[in-house]
Amino acid sequence: MESEMVFFDKVIERRRIVRRVGQVRRVKWSVAIVAAFMVTVCVAVPPTATVTVDPAQELRAVKPMNGVNNGPSGSRGIAGARQLYALAKIPFARTHDSNFHAGYGGPHTVDITAVFPSFDADENDPASYDFPMTDRYLTTITNAGTEVFFRLGQSIEHGIKKYGIYPPKDFAKWARICEHIIRHYNEGWANGFRMNIRYWEIWNEPDLGGPEENNEWKTNPLTWGGSEEDFHRFYTVAARHLKERFPHLMIGGPALCGYEKWAERFIKAMAAEKVPIDFFSWHAYRPSPEPIIVTAKNIRRMLDANGYGKAESILDEWNYIRSWTEDFAYNVRTIKAEKGAAFTLATMIACQSAPVDILMYYDARPTAYNGLFADGTYDPLKGYYPFYIWSKLKGCGTQVAAKVENAKDLYVCAAKGAGGRAAVVLCRYTDNDNRNGSLLAAVSVAGLPTARITCHLTDPCRAHTEFPLEIKDGCVTVPLERNAFALVEFE
Repeated sequence: MESEMVFFDKVIERRRIVRRVGQVRRVKWSVAIVAAFMVTVCVAVPPTATVTVDPAQELRAVKPMNGVNNGPSGSRGIAGARQLYALAKIPFARTHDSNFHAGYGGPHTVDITAVFPSFDADENDPASYDFPMTDRYLTTITNAGTEVFFRLGQSIEHGIKKYGIYPPKDFAKWARICEHIIRHYNEGWANGFRMNIRYWEIWNEPDLGGPEENNEWKTNPLTWGGSEEDFHRFYTVAARHLKERFPHLMIGGPALCGYEKWAERFIKAMAAEKVPIDFFSWHAYRPSPEPIIVTAKNIRRMLDANGYGKAESILDEWNYIRSWTEDFAYNVRTIKAEKGAAFTLATMIACQSAPVDILMYYDARPTAYNGLFADGTYDPLKGYYPFYIWSKLKGCGTQVAAKVENAKDLYVCAAKGAGGRAAVVLCRYTDNDNRNGSLLAAVSVAGLPTARITCHLTDPCRAHTEFPLEIKDGCVTVPLERNAFALVEFE
C-alpha cells in the first residue's frame, strides 16, 4: 500500500498534467472525477491530561527513593561511571551480591565468610579478619557521597555446592563477629574507619525456597540452608546482641524475597520474643508499581499490628520482572531500555506516597539487572535518569500535592524548595506493549512565578534532552509518548 506522502505526490503531479491537457484540449473535469483524487486527512489530536500542582499543600519530605544495591566500581577505566553515580546523589548503596563483581573485590568482599574466613578463629583477634577488599569497596562508595547500607550475611549461591548459606554453628559467635565488623567501620577497631554506617541488615532472603516454594531449601537452598524455625532463632540471637551493643544504630532485616505469609510468621515470632526490629526489609520484582504498593501496605499493616509501628519499611531489592522463567530475556531487554526506565521512575513516584521509607534498586553492579549503565562502556542508559531526576526532587525537599485528571497511566510527583523553586516529575508507564499514542500533559503550578521553566524529556528519541516549553493560560504542555518521562523545573 502506498504511503500517504507518495499518494499525495502522485495526486499533485496528476493535477499538473490535467492543467496542461486542459490548456490544449480544454478538457473539463467533472466534480466527480476530481473528487476521486481528493484525500481527506484526519489528524488525531492526542488526549490531554491535566496536572494541577498546589505548593501550599505540603505532604511529606521527599524520601530516598533513588537508593541502589552496590556502588560504583573501583576498576580502572570507568571514572565516568563514578562521576555519574555521584551526580545522581545516590543516598544508599546496599552491599549485597557484591562479591560477584571483580571491580568490588570479588569473592573476598563483604560476605561474613569473606571478612572472617575461618569460623573457628578467635573473633576478638584482628588477625582473624580479612578487611582490605571490603575497605576499598566501601571507601569507593562513601567517596561518591553515598551512605553504605551494610548487609551482614551471604550472597546468593546458585552452584551445586553451597558454602556460606547454612546456619552458623554458633549463633552467638556469628553475632560477635558482626559486632567487630561494625566496630571496624564505625569505631576504628583493627586499624579501621569512622564511616558512621547507620543501617546493618541481618541476612538476605531466608524465605527463598521455603514452604511457599515447596520447601526447596531442603534440597537446593540458595540463600538460607536451614529451616524457618532455625532462622527465627538465629535472627533473635543476632538482633538482640547487636542492638544491645549498638543501641544508636539501625539493626534490622531480614530482606525477605516477598512471601507475605512467611513475613507475617516472622514478624509474629519476633514480637512474641520481643526482638528489636528497627527496620524491616523486603523485596519485590514486578511488572508494574501497583502490586508493589499492595505489598507495601500489607507489610506496614503487619508491623503495626505486632508492635513495630516505629520500624521503617525498606524495599531494598526491586526491579522489572514479568516472570523468572520464559520471559527472562524479555526482562533484561526491558530493564535496559526506555520501558524499564519508565517503570523505575513510576515505582519511585508511587512509593513516595506509599508506606515505604527507603527504596534500593537492584542493581548498580554490572549485571543483567543493571538498567543504569551500559555493559562494558558504563555509559548512562535511559534507566540512569530516574535516579538523577529524583535527586532534583530530593533537592527541593518537600513533596506537595499534585492532582492528575484524564490519565490512568500517568504518574506524577511534585516538590518545592527554597526561593520559590519547584519541580514536577511526569512519567507515563504501562506494561501493555500494544498501547500506543501520545498524551499531552498540561501542567499548572498555583502561585509560582513562571520567569524560568526548564524541561528535560526522555522518550524513544531523547535521553534527558532539554525540551522547550511555552506558557499558555498559566500552563505548560508536555508531550509524552508511551513509557516517556519528563522533569519540569520552575524557578
